[in-house]
Amino acid sequence: MSSPSKRREMDLMKLMMSDYKVEMVNDGMQEFFVEFRGPNESLYQGGVWKVRVELPDAYPYRSPSIGFVNKIYHPNVDELSGSVCLDVINQTWSPMFDLVNVFEVFLPQLLLYPNPSDPLNGEAAALLMRDRPAYELKVKEFCEKYAKPEDAGIAPEDNSSDEELSEEDDDDSGDDEPIMGHPDP
Repeated sequence: MSSPSKRREMDLMKLMMSDYKVEMVNDGMQEFFVEFRGPNESLYQGGVWKVRVELPDAYPYRSPSIGFVNKIYHPNVDELSGSVCLDVINQTWSPMFDLVNVFEVFLPQLLLYPNPSDPLNGEAAALLMRDRPAYELKVKEFCEKYAKPEDAGIAPEDNSSDEELSEEDDDDSGDDEPIMGHPDP
C-alpha cells in the first residue's frame, strides 16, 4: 500500500471516529458522502447537508473535491451542482490538513464568512452585497426547505426508547379493573 493510500485510509477512519456519518460510494476510498450540520450561531444552524467528497489520486498533496448534495444558498457554492468554490479550499490546503479539518474548519468557516467577491452563485453574492437582510432571509428559507435531515438522506430516528416503553407498561399496572379469569388451582 502506498503512502497516499495509507493516508487516505487513516484520514477516512479519523473522520468516522469523529462522529461524522460517512457513507461510502463504492469499495474504494476515493468517493463518499458525509453528513454535515450547519455551524452553531450561524444562518445555517439546524441545517443538515449530505456532502459529497472526492479524493484525488494525489491526496493529501491535492485538496479533496467537495460538493453539497442537497441545496444550500451561499455565494461560494454553485446552486445547481452544489460544488464548493475550489479556491476556498485550494488556497489554504496543505498535506498537514486532513478530512476532519474540512468538516470542522473549512466548511464552517465558508458558511460563517462568505466571500461575495469570488462567487459561484452570482445571485447570492449580489444579494449579500446589496441587501444583507434579504440574503439572510433567503439562506434561512433554503435551510428550512432543503436542509432537513430527510433532505440529506437521513432516516428519521425512532423516538421510542426502552425507557418510554417501560413507562407505558407501568401505566397499565395502575388500572383498577379486576383481572379477568380465575386463578389456577
